[in-house]
Amino acid sequence: MKWLYVMAGIALFVKMLIIPNPIPDLLQSSIVDLVVQDSGVPNAVSGIIFRNRLYDTILEVVVFTIAISGCSYLLANEQPAPTVHQFTDQPSIVLARLGATIAALVACELAIRGHLSPGGGFAAGVAGGTAIGLVAITSPADWMQAVYQRWRAAVWEKVSVLLFILLSVMTLVGLELPHGGLGTLFSGGMIPLLNILVALKVALGSWAVILLFIRYRGLL
Repeated sequence: MKWLYVMAGIALFVKMLIIPNPIPDLLQSSIVDLVVQDSGVPNAVSGIIFRNRLYDTILEVVVFTIAISGCSYLLANEQPAPTVHQFTDQPSIVLARLGATIAALVACELAIRGHLSPGGGFAAGVAGGTAIGLVAITSPADWMQAVYQRWRAAVWEKVSVLLFILLSVMTLVGLELPHGGLGTLFSGGMIPLLNILVALKVALGSWAVILLFIRYRGLL
């Protein structure tokens, strides 16, 4: 039986070397142009992520949610760190908060206009998480935790995941919003909404992880 497996592997390798991959007849249109026409957004990457490969994107969001829950579960039985290491000198605090402001503005831009230009929900969420991290290393841990609870960030994170899955299912079954004018802010059907929801999910999830590591590890 082992030799049969070896021969099957060799045959598959030879097949990949000899038989070429079929090339689709796209006439005068490129794949990028077809994706743009199909999704209704100039950013072909967003069109692929939130339309052509939407199943993968749903699972990516779910995996990120599981990772955050895993961090909370694994650190739940540990003792809080006695000391939290943070910036204390004024120049570092000013620069960190300036960087946080810039990162927050970039996050808003990428979330709102990610379907029109390079960027999107995941990039916006990373920028938002960076802004939160820069604020965290210059602010008291108790204050960060209080703000997190006051704005019910954990609830909004869960709501964003549920809304993302709901809108994704609607898209997959063929229920879509009008595409609108190509290149305009209100275009692309569900894609702008999915972008914003992913940005919220990633940013708020990053905030939760940052608070956990500050509390139980004393650092980011």
